[in-house]
Amino acid sequence: MDDPHFDVVIIGAGQAGPTLATSLAKAGRNVALVERKDVGGSCVNFGCTPTKAVIASARVAHLARRAGEFGLRIPTVEVDYRAVLERARQIVLNSRKGLESWLEGTKNLSLLRGHARFEGRDGNGFRLRVGEARISAQHVVLDTGTRSLIPPIEGLKNIGFLHAGNWLDAPELPRRLVIIGGGYIGLEMAQFYRRMGSEVVVLESAEQVAASEDPDVASALQKLLESEGIEFHLNTRVEKVESSAGHIKVTASRKSGASSVEATQIFVATGRQANTDDLGLETVGVNASNHGIVEPDKHLSTNVRGIWVAGDIRGGAMFTHTAWDDYRIIESQIIGDGSRTLERVVPYAVFTDPQLGRVGITEQQARKAGRKVKIGRFDLARSGKANEVGETSGFIKVVVDAQSDRLLGAAVLANEGAELVHIYIDLMNARAPFKVIRDAVFIHPTLAEAVQSAVAAVAERSQTIEEMAHQ
Repeated sequence: MDDPHFDVVIIGAGQAGPTLATSLAKAGRNVALVERKDVGGSCVNFGCTPTKAVIASARVAHLARRAGEFGLRIPTVEVDYRAVLERARQIVLNSRKGLESWLEGTKNLSLLRGHARFEGRDGNGFRLRVGEARISAQHVVLDTGTRSLIPPIEGLKNIGFLHAGNWLDAPELPRRLVIIGGGYIGLEMAQFYRRMGSEVVVLESAEQVAASEDPDVASALQKLLESEGIEFHLNTRVEKVESSAGHIKVTASRKSGASSVEATQIFVATGRQANTDDLGLETVGVNASNHGIVEPDKHLSTNVRGIWVAGDIRGGAMFTHTAWDDYRIIESQIIGDGSRTLERVVPYAVFTDPQLGRVGITEQQARKAGRKVKIGRFDLARSGKANEVGETSGFIKVVVDAQSDRLLGAAVLANEGAELVHIYIDLMNARAPFKVIRDAVFIHPTLAEAVQSAVAAVAERSQTIEEMAHQ
C-alpha cells in the first residue's frame, strides 16, 4: 500500500498552522496538519491565553486593594491562587476544544497526531514520518515554534524551576520568587506573582530591563513595577543555584563582586529556543542556524524549494500576531498572487499594568541608523480621562522622521496601551504623515486624546483641550 500523499503538510498547530491548513483545504488542496501535543501552540496552551487570564485576575486584586482611592471600602482582599489558575486552565481548554472542532470539521484536512520528521526527498516532493506512519508531500510548512531556553547555570537542573511552559501546572504560590531574566515574559510574570502575594526579585544581566526598548521607556516601566514592591538587580549574572530544605540560594556575579539572593522558587525567563533540532532538516538540505532558526527569504521560503517556514522559528519578531500573518504570506505564495511578504509593520505589547504598546523603531535605533528625527511625548498625568479613571501612570512617545513627517515608531506606556497603539499602527500602515492624527477631531474625554497629544507635541501647535484643562 502506498504511503498517503498530501499536497501540503504543515508541521505544528500553532498560530500559523491551523489557519493556513483550513484556508488551503477550502481551496481544494489535500492538507495534513501534524501536531505532537496540543493544538494551539504556545499561545493557547501556556502563553497568551492563560497568562492574560491570570493577569486579569491579578489586576482585579490590585484594583480592589486601591478601592479607597475611589471612595470605596473593601476590608480585605483574599487571593485564591488555585482558583485563579483553574479559571485560566478552563479558558485554555475551551479554546483548544474549539480549535480542534474547527479543524476536524474541515473538508480536505487531516489532523495527524505525532512527531513529524523528514526522511528525505520524494522526487520533487518530500518523505516524512509521523509517529510510526509514513507520508509524502509536495509542500511542507514548518511551524514548530519555540520552547524556553534554559541557560547552563550550575545546579539549576537539580531543582524544579518554573518557566513559560510549565508555570500553569504549579499549584502553589511561591512565597519568594526569583525571576531570572528581565525581558517581556519576566516582567509580566513578575507583576502577576507580586499581585498574587509573592515576594518577587528580578535578576537581569543587561544594563536595563526590556533591553530592546529606549532607556527612558525601560526605566519608567521598571519604576512602575518597583512601586508595587518588585525588586530588581541589573548587570547581574546568575552563576549557581543551590537548594536545601525547601530554600534556594541563587549566587550571582556583578561588577561589584559576588552576591546571593534567597528564594523558595525560581522562574527562568531567559529567551526562547527553536524546536527544529529533531525535524531531520539535514535529510532534505534545509539550512538552520546554530540556534535552530530557519531563516527564509521575504516570501517565507527556505533555501529548499517547496519547504516554507512560519512562526517563531523563522527568526525576527516572535509574536502570535506575526505568526498569524505568516499564514497569509505563505497562502499568498501557494494559492495566491504571491504579493504578500515580510515587508510589514510589526507591533507588539508588554502586558504589564500599565501596558506597553509598541510599534516601529525606537528613538535609539533611529539615531543609530543616522535618521534625523523629531520626538513627541505626552505624560498620562496630563490626561483628563486618565485622571478620571485613576490611571495616570506612564507616557506616550513618538518618533517621527524629520524629512517625511512619517511616524517611525511609538511607545505607549499607559492603561490599555496595547489597544491605544493601534492608532499609530494604522497611521504607519497608511504611510500617512503624523499631521493626520494631529489635525483630527478626537472624542473627549478619552485616553485616545493622549495619542493625539503626543503627536501634537512633535511640533509647535495650538493647545489641545487636554492640555488647557490640566495646566
